[in-house]
Amino acid sequence: MDAFFASVEQLDNPELKGKPVAVGGSGERHVVAAASYEARKFGVRSAMPSVTAKRLCPDLIFVRHHFDRYEEMSKKVFEIFYEYTDIVEPLSIDEAFLDVTNDKKNIGSATLIAKEIKAEVRKRTGLTASAGISYNKFLAKIASDIKKPDGLFVIKPEEAESFICELPVEKFYGIGKVTSGKMHKLGIHKGADLKKLDLQDLIRNFGKAGKFYFDIVRGIDDRVVETESERKSIGTELTYEKDLTKEFEIIAELYKVEKELMERLEHAGTTGRTVTMKVKFSDFRQITRSKTLQTYIRDFETLHREVAEIRKSLELPGTKIRLLGVSISNLESEDSGERQLDLFDKR
Repeated sequence: MDAFFASVEQLDNPELKGKPVAVGGSGERHVVAAASYEARKFGVRSAMPSVTAKRLCPDLIFVRHHFDRYEEMSKKVFEIFYEYTDIVEPLSIDEAFLDVTNDKKNIGSATLIAKEIKAEVRKRTGLTASAGISYNKFLAKIASDIKKPDGLFVIKPEEAESFICELPVEKFYGIGKVTSGKMHKLGIHKGADLKKLDLQDLIRNFGKAGKFYFDIVRGIDDRVVETESERKSIGTELTYEKDLTKEFEIIAELYKVEKELMERLEHAGTTGRTVTMKVKFSDFRQITRSKTLQTYIRDFETLHREVAEIRKSLELPGTKIRLLGVSISNLESEDSGERQLDLFDKR
């Protein structure tokens, strides 16, 4: 979806249409949860401190979030997805991968399916969506960002190599600002430059992530689209263009992640007892911490409290964080037992 939260606010309040809008508080310790495309023209981005956003765009209009409304619109969008395929992997409240190899309407073309879905989303919600079509997740994700907003872009198998070679590394899905800066210092500016490095060079310079870079620059991504029913856990995560370093930024971003996770749990009609928090730092070092409760998590307050407890144990302020994620496992089932394991597991 295009600028989902902000677009919903503009839809519900016509006076906001065409104006720079930020979802979130305007106070000194607040951050931007989402920004309209009118605001983005001034450099306003999600996760940005509100005072910085206001300085970049003096006419910026701040509106409080309405998560119930976002969830309502998200459900409508996902209902459309499932009319075309049962293989849907939600990435967040407003984004998903769809495998349309066997499409339910026998359209026979991924591009035509994407066009129909875009039209149905606009018709039923009044919102615009952008779609990326390709033969794997990595390329489809990149394609979805090429012509936003209200865009559609196709990367065909025979076009993938030349497309990737010309793509600036900062546009690669999975390569953030810090890593792209490091690549620039090494003389790596486009996919063609990245492709010149062998696997050992990449691992030496970027650690385990080097293997990922080696594959994607060659258009290799064998991950399948996973439906929620296939998962043993449900989670959501956010990667940031700018590293988080301050406590209020971390708390605010975790709140967003927790809200999205709770919405996904409700959408899936399940819950669980194990909360896992994932943190990836600017150097790609990654840690997870889990806590298993005696009872199932039934409300947002419980989830928020448990995540806060894990967060406090990690002493994150002062570190450079590029990704935050929260997931729930030990999902509820008919034969789920009740046992108390109130402890932290290091993984």
